[in-house]
Amino acid sequence: MKLFLVAGEASGDKLGAALMAALSDLVPGVEFVGIGGPQMEALGLKSLFPMEELSVMGLLEVLPKYRHLKRRIAETAQAVLDAAPVALITIDSPDFCLRVARIVKTARPAQKTVHYVAPSVWAWRPGRAAKMAEVIDHVLALLPFEPPYMTAAGMSCDFVGHPVVAEPRATQTEAEALRETLMIGEDQPLLLCLPGSRRGEVKRLMPRFAATVAALRQGVPGLRVVIPTVRGVAALVREMACTWDEVPNVLEAGADKRAAFAAADLALAASGTVSLELAAHRVPMVIGYRMNWLTWHITKRAMLIDTVTLVNLVSDTRAVPEFLGPACQPKPMARALHDLWHDPARRATQIAAMEVTMQRLGEGGESPGLRAARSVLTFLQRG
Repeated sequence: MKLFLVAGEASGDKLGAALMAALSDLVPGVEFVGIGGPQMEALGLKSLFPMEELSVMGLLEVLPKYRHLKRRIAETAQAVLDAAPVALITIDSPDFCLRVARIVKTARPAQKTVHYVAPSVWAWRPGRAAKMAEVIDHVLALLPFEPPYMTAAGMSCDFVGHPVVAEPRATQTEAEALRETLMIGEDQPLLLCLPGSRRGEVKRLMPRFAATVAALRQGVPGLRVVIPTVRGVAALVREMACTWDEVPNVLEAGADKRAAFAAADLALAASGTVSLELAAHRVPMVIGYRMNWLTWHITKRAMLIDTVTLVNLVSDTRAVPEFLGPACQPKPMARALHDLWHDPARRATQIAAMEVTMQRLGEGGESPGLRAARSVLTFLQRG
């Protein structure tokens, strides 16, 4: 069995790796080709080109790289056709992946296609589901309320759970060891800053997060800051962190990052999957996100929901404060973090929402990677 996988960013690489591991257990000898990051490469995938080339988000961010991305789309689609896999499995990154799938389906209508991560049609642009159904046969959904949107558009779909519930977590001993290594006292508040996994996000958010931290220090004495990051933006994060009033520790190694999540008291994070990683560790958080003016206004007008934070959506609460677009300002974000630190009731409300979120995402059950692998195999067996 040969499968062609395409992942375009760090979160997709993580999903792809878990899927690959589970499929390898269920189907000895399965062969993987395609595009992925370090986690998928560690399981034997030889990426067609560096995955980080695809980690671009936003209209104005994509435009300068449009020609290059268009070439990569054509190159990837041709690689799929040459490989003749049993299935093409695209993972998130819909702007890239679905264009690849469309070229492949046009050239080979019988090619089976699976997309991992349902598009957020419940949040904006609901018409995307019908357009996606033209090129995708089966969908693996991370959120429990997504399958009806996909099946209504004509695709089969299974809720497989969110991978965050199965990710390894550091022990208290490892958390304490990290604090000791970084010389952070037991009583010192530890804040995680998570400015995203894309270069554009990091460039926009790091200066605002720096100003937020500077304002927060006035009301939280002894505050220490750690920035967990990923390979594709680690150098940029370190470079920008050097300009902060007090240079934070930047962590890239997986074990160190897990220990930081276990050791943290608070977090200031970009919008995205990281809110669920924080929820898994029950770290109270504030979400901040900023994009360029045009992208923000286009997105804002298309939004169908009043929150983008996944903890809020899955728990059906609004426990996590978020500051999006023009509202992503240092003083209000610092005030929200200050209130979280000084108000146990606020923290308890958030943690209760996190408990509900993790339960609904499948915590304690079969791993999402295994459920996703079973869903793919069942779909393929249906013929």
